[in-house]
Amino acid sequence: MIKKLFDKIRPNFEEGGKLKSFHSVFEGFESFLLVPNTTSKSGVSIHDAIDSKRIMSFVVIALLPALFFGMYNIGLQNYTLAGQSASWFTYFLYGFLVMLPRIVVSYAVGLGIEFVVAQWKKEEIQEGYLVTGLLIPMILPVNTPLWMMALAVAFSVIFAKEIYGGTGMNIFNPALVARAFLFFAYPTSMSGDKVWVCDSQFFGLGNALPDTMTQATALGEAAADQAVSGDFWQYVVGTMPGSVGETSVIAIAIGALILLWTRIASWKTMSSVFVGGAIVAFLFNVSGLDSNEVAKIPWYNHLVLGGFAFGAVFMATDPVTSARTEKGKYIYGFLIGALAIVIRVLNPGYPEGMMLAILFMNMFAPLIDYCFVQKNISKRAKRMKVNND
Repeated sequence: MIKKLFDKIRPNFEEGGKLKSFHSVFEGFESFLLVPNTTSKSGVSIHDAIDSKRIMSFVVIALLPALFFGMYNIGLQNYTLAGQSASWFTYFLYGFLVMLPRIVVSYAVGLGIEFVVAQWKKEEIQEGYLVTGLLIPMILPVNTPLWMMALAVAFSVIFAKEIYGGTGMNIFNPALVARAFLFFAYPTSMSGDKVWVCDSQFFGLGNALPDTMTQATALGEAAADQAVSGDFWQYVVGTMPGSVGETSVIAIAIGALILLWTRIASWKTMSSVFVGGAIVAFLFNVSGLDSNEVAKIPWYNHLVLGGFAFGAVFMATDPVTSARTEKGKYIYGFLIGALAIVIRVLNPGYPEGMMLAILFMNMFAPLIDYCFVQKNISKRAKRMKVNND
């Protein structure tokens, strides 16, 4: 039925049609909903049932558990801080109403820019923003103003993606660039103890919280030399303040299983991030830095706090910006985990660390791949020389 509908309206978007200016938009929606039946007519090629749009769709599905829990947690934190209780459905509905405009703004601004660029370059609309558009509202504090998020989305799409040539050509993860832009441009809206709990009513749900009511994240408490609230299992479940999609390790783990089962994400990169983080966090635990509360956080808590797990599963494994050689993935992931803990412990002004660690290693991923490729070239050259001798 969908195919018949697209076949019927296609002439309007082709050359000579009334809506030919919107051909890129038509092609984008058609290829998102239907598998293209065209293949390469020259050279060697393999027609696979899964293309890049299908891959992006699976990543979005993997993100849904963390997104749905984040919606529930938005309501839970609001009602808890107000000293009230409600049903889990009320918590979820309140969080859904809070998140919906953020997701709409993210996609409207990002896809709007991509549509304009595709039309201007007379190219097809790329599918990369399907994932980025959902990631950005999930990695921001819930109180981030919509206009601020729209500005970050525009900056990210233009300067972290389109300026490099579009999907598949970017060096840095666009979603993390959006978060970094907000962190450095509007730091008070991205950290502190007033940004993690939604303080307004929506459609009669939730509670309008006074400005005096604040709640910091566990890492924020440690960075301020305060006792860290919560325990390991609360961190795993995720019923605590934090960026919308980053609090529940269980929901993130479900997404990780989906990505690994579909072979979209690399287990080598993912596991190396946790190994690197665990080793460095353990070294800080035994280092004797008694004056540093972040260094004293048990190493296993570091792996489930903040954006560590979310970054390891959904950001470090980005196939575009991560290392692509098999051995390089171990090095790339290990250094992300290690660097994230180093930043957390040694930089009291930035108690998170995962965002900067991944962006920093995005920059070095091509160098890691280059070293392993050159090593293989040298090995083959030596083997050929031995065989010829």
